Amino acid sequence: MPSAHASGTFAIGGDMPVHRLGFGAMRITGQGIWGEPADRAAAKATLARVPELGIDLIDTADSYGPFVSEDLIAEVLHPYKNLVIATKGGLTRHGPDIWRPVGNPDYLRQCVLMSLRRLRIERIDLWQLHRIGPDVPREAQFAVIAAMREEGLIRHVGLSEVSVDDIAAAQTFFPVATVQNQYNLVDRTSEAVLDHCTAHGIGFIPWAPLARGALARDGSVLSEIAKAHGASDGAVALAWLLKRAPVMLPIPGTGDPAHLADNMKGADLSLSDAEFAALDAQGRAAWNAAQAG
Repeated sequence: MPSAHASGTFAIGGDMPVHRLGFGAMRITGQGIWGEPADRAAAKATLARVPELGIDLIDTADSYGPFVSEDLIAEVLHPYKNLVIATKGGLTRHGPDIWRPVGNPDYLRQCVLMSLRRLRIERIDLWQLHRIGPDVPREAQFAVIAAMREEGLIRHVGLSEVSVDDIAAAQTFFPVATVQNQYNLVDRTSEAVLDHCTAHGIGFIPWAPLARGALARDGSVLSEIAKAHGASDGAVALAWLLKRAPVMLPIPGTGDPAHLADNMKGADLSLSDAEFAALDAQGRAAWNAAQAG
């Protein structure tokens, strides 16, 4: 059976070790990340498989559903045994695929308090600011997060879709334990942020880790490497991420138990340096072409 154990460990905030290959709980909701999942039984079965596959990091958010993902996690997995439930707040929902950031400090406090209630816990191990809201200065948002950390409502703090400058600004209020930015084989926008996180021991949680674009076509370097290893393209993409940096914490998401197990095969897949370099080169070429086009 594939297991996240093979992905190694990373200590979030220096004192909260997790296996590096986790689970993203966005896809256990309805279409457009809105409402209940089309197959609730499959979503619950997927969550039930998480600990069986050695996964001990689940990433969710109050905006997934909204609220559906957190409610299902609590229904299936509470009380949590050897599980880190990371959640996020700061995005409001007004319909399928509509995401609007709000950074009002009172709203962010409400996000934390309601997530605590839905997840049935007294402290959130990792709470991440889903986006820096444009409605108030970022310093006001960081200040209320620091206060909630001091109160013991939050153990560790993360940021999402931020720059190196944002990280540095936040560090004056609290230690930044993780950064969650989009990053994958074909999206290198956050390369500088990843390098900063690597240099400073900050966990980097790449969202959309399985995006492969044209690299998934037959005859591509990715396809040929996948065939050589008897693995899926997705498993190879995850193996590439794990090899890219020791702070990398991919969280592939799915609402299908079989797909979840297949993703975990990426933890066992060992890429050679030559395979890693070939994938990296093709991914960078695809990214550069997309930027130029």
